[in-house]
Amino acid sequence: MNDSVDLRSDTITLPTPEMRRAMAEAPVGDDVFGDDPTVNELERATAEVLGKPAAVFMPSGTMTNQVALRVHTEPGDEALLAEESHIYYYECGGPAALSGVTCRLIPARRGVFAAADLLREIQPDDLHFPRPRLVCIENTHNRGGGSVWPVERIAEVARSARQAGLRLHMDGARLWNASAASGTPEAEYAAHFDSVSVCFSKSLGAPVGSALAGDEEFIARARRLRKMFGGGMRQAGIVAAGALYALRNHRQRLADDHANARRLAEAIAKMPGIELNPADVETNIVVFRVTSMSAGELVEKLTAAGVLVLPMGPDLVRAVTNLMVDADGIERAIEAARAVMS
Repeated sequence: MNDSVDLRSDTITLPTPEMRRAMAEAPVGDDVFGDDPTVNELERATAEVLGKPAAVFMPSGTMTNQVALRVHTEPGDEALLAEESHIYYYECGGPAALSGVTCRLIPARRGVFAAADLLREIQPDDLHFPRPRLVCIENTHNRGGGSVWPVERIAEVARSARQAGLRLHMDGARLWNASAASGTPEAEYAAHFDSVSVCFSKSLGAPVGSALAGDEEFIARARRLRKMFGGGMRQAGIVAAGALYALRNHRQRLADDHANARRLAEAIAKMPGIELNPADVETNIVVFRVTSMSAGELVEKLTAAGVLVLPMGPDLVRAVTNLMVDADGIERAIEAARAVMS
């Protein structure tokens, strides 16, 4: 449906004409040899934005997260993260399969937990237990409805983690959204972590790519593991140019997506058969409960009406505002939802 309003994810975005031009004109080389100038520039720019010494470009956020786990841990270690975190929920069992790491899930409200919650889950130093090694925080939190971690909360959790001898990794696939919503610079968030993963192909609208940032020693090992995991790329500057354009030009417009998400949430919250607190919509993800039919049935009806969303469970639906949907598209989505729910 070419004229549909696509709110399934911010991964559905298409490169803009300006981005396509940057990709077509990008100077390229063999990235595995370190010869691609566009990849090198993207890595430098990303490290600068995040306030880290170095970064490495990879095909996906799943790869950046899983490489980070592999660098930080040894087989038999334990990673602590919020229940329903992307690393645990959507990455194909990667911690166990690729790093031999178990995950201890921390009860959390919309993906955000407190230092006391972390401390309760850290097991004592006992040879019977896996060794706690790494704390992972997802910001914004996907299944938490795009919730933003307050930087003060991150600082508290980080202090407790350091005192317990743990390292910290941030899955910042949508860190750009957290920064836009809170006004906190990305580097201020990143300062609390040993490593940070960011994605260019979600809210920033690039066609491919994520980056992993940290200190030089960490990134040198990550680059080797990228190759081991099959993520070494050759003339990758063609796709890196899209990511670089997005990094430099699309972060400023994220406030538009957030405003569209709030407009959508405020409208559908008033509809019969839907449960949603608009105050929970902090960025570009709207998650709501359907009480009058199954989530699958609503998704089918909205699809027939030209609005694409995704089910998140038997009664939960997710809509994600993005670069491809403007304010007029949001109004069309609202009218379609109103017709279906009435």
